[in-house]
Amino acid sequence: MKQLSIYIVAVSVIFFACVQRPERNPNTLVMSSIGDARRLNPILANDSASGEINDLVFNGLVRYDKNIRLVGDLAERWTISPDGKTVTFHLRKGVTWHDGVEFTAEDCLFTYRMLINPKVVTPYSSSYMDVSKAEILGRYIFRVTYKEPFSPALESWAMGMIPRHILSGKDINSDPFNRNPIGTGPYRFKEWVSGQKIVLVANDDYFEGRPNIDQYIYRIIPDNSTMFQELLSGGVDMMGLNPLQYLRKSESRRIKENYVKFRYPANGYTYLGYNLSNPLFADKKVRQALAHAIDRQSIIDGVLLGIGRPCTGPYSDVSWAYNAAAKSFAYMPDAARDMLRKAGWEDIDNDGVLDKGGRSFRFTILTNQGNNQRVRAAEIIQQNLKHIGVAISIRVMEWQAFLKQVDDRSFDSIILGWSMGRDPDIYDLWHSSKTKKGEYNFIGYKNSEVDRLLIAGRRTFDVKKRKKIYHRIHAILADEQPYAFLYVPDATPIVHKRFKGVEQAPLGIFYNFKDWYVPKNRMEW
Repeated sequence: MKQLSIYIVAVSVIFFACVQRPERNPNTLVMSSIGDARRLNPILANDSASGEINDLVFNGLVRYDKNIRLVGDLAERWTISPDGKTVTFHLRKGVTWHDGVEFTAEDCLFTYRMLINPKVVTPYSSSYMDVSKAEILGRYIFRVTYKEPFSPALESWAMGMIPRHILSGKDINSDPFNRNPIGTGPYRFKEWVSGQKIVLVANDDYFEGRPNIDQYIYRIIPDNSTMFQELLSGGVDMMGLNPLQYLRKSESRRIKENYVKFRYPANGYTYLGYNLSNPLFADKKVRQALAHAIDRQSIIDGVLLGIGRPCTGPYSDVSWAYNAAAKSFAYMPDAARDMLRKAGWEDIDNDGVLDKGGRSFRFTILTNQGNNQRVRAAEIIQQNLKHIGVAISIRVMEWQAFLKQVDDRSFDSIILGWSMGRDPDIYDLWHSSKTKKGEYNFIGYKNSEVDRLLIAGRRTFDVKKRKKIYHRIHAILADEQPYAFLYVPDATPIVHKRFKGVEQAPLGIFYNFKDWYVPKNRMEW
C-alpha cells in the first residue's frame, strides 16, 4: 500500500503540472525551476530564482561578456583615475525604462543610495560602503569616488539599476514594485502566478535591439522528475539535468532528436553549513571530526554519478583564487571518533549516540524540496555520522519556507549551494559584520584574521597579492570547517533544438539569450 500511495502522489503531481502548462506561441522559451522567486528587485534579491529573472528585466552599468571580461552595459564607457579610487561612468543616451521614462544618472545615484540605506534589506551593501562620494556630473555622467582603492569596484556596478521615478520615497522592502518590476532590460515583466510561473515578454525598445525570442516563461515545478517528464512532453524547453538524467535518461532517441545538452564546470559548490550559535558546533575540533566522518567520494560517485569534484573551501578550481594546497579531510571515521572522544563526547548511556554535559549529539539537516541531490547527500551524511555516534534528522522544506528558516536563523545545519561571482571577493559571505537578516553570513562565522584579509583583498588591484590573500582565506576556512565543504557540481543544462544561436562559452550558455532565435521553419513544439 505504501508503494501504491507514492505512485498515486507522483501521478497526481505530473498530471497537475501538465494541466497547468502555460499557453505560448512557438517563439517562446519555457525555462523550469524547482523554486519560485522572492523579490524581483535586484538590490533585494538573495536567491537564484529571483536573480535569473532580474538578469533579464534589469541592467547594470557593466556586465560580463562570454569570455568573463567586463564590458559596458548601461554605461557605454568609463574611466578610472590613476590612484584607482575614482570611476567615472559615461552612460548610454536614449535608454528608457519599460514605462518609457528615460534612464539617467539620477537613477544610478538613487540605486547607490538605496544600497547603502541601513533600512533597506540588501545583502550587497558592503560593496558600496567604501564609496566616499557618489555624484552626478551631467545627465549621462555618474562618478563614484572610494575612500581607498577597491578592487571589485567595477564588478560591483553590474548591480541592476532601479528606477528613481517609481521608487523614490517608497519603502522598497515591501513596495508592490517587487512583484511588478520595471527595468531597462531586454524583457519586460508581464505576469507572476505564485508557485506556478513568471512570464516576461520581449522589450521592443531595448537599446541593443529587440530580443529574437518573443516570450520567456519561468515555470515553477518543485519536483525534478516531474520537470523531466514535462521536458519529454514538450511543456519545458530548458532545464538543468540531474546526473542520472544527464547520463542515462537523456540518451533516449526522443531526447537526442529534440534537445541539445551541455556540460561545463560550475563556478560554485555545495556545502553542509553549521549554525555556529549552536553549542554543538562551537569547537573547531568537533567540526573537523565531522569533516573526517563524511564520505565525499561516496556522494560524488553515488549522487553525482561522477559529474563533479570534491570541494575543500570557498572557491572551486575554476577560480584563480583556488588554493590547491588547502587542507582536505579524507574519509577517516576512526580518526573522527577519536577526535570526538578527545573533545569530551562519549556514549555514556550506550544508546549509540554520543553525549557530553547531559546533551546528546543530535541535530537536524535542513535542505530544500526538489533538489534530490541535496536530499540524497544528506542521507549519506546521516549514515556516515551514525557510524561515529552522531544522530541526524533530515528535514526537507518547500523553497520559500526553507529560505525563511535561513533568514530567521532557525536551523541546526543546512545543505545549500553557492554560485560564485567571477571576482573572488567573498566579503558578503564570510565577514563577521554580514550576519543581519537577508545577508549571506547566516551561519554567524567570525574570524578576525579572515575579516582583515577580506578587507585587504578589496584594497589592492595587484593580482599576485590578491591571490596570496585569497589562498590564505581558503586555507583558514578549509581548516576551521564552518561549512563541511562537499562538492563542486558540473552545470548540465539541456535546451530544445529549435533554438539556434546557443553557444557554450566560459560564462556558460545563457550569456547571449537575447540573440537566440527560432528559424521560421521550426516554429513548432
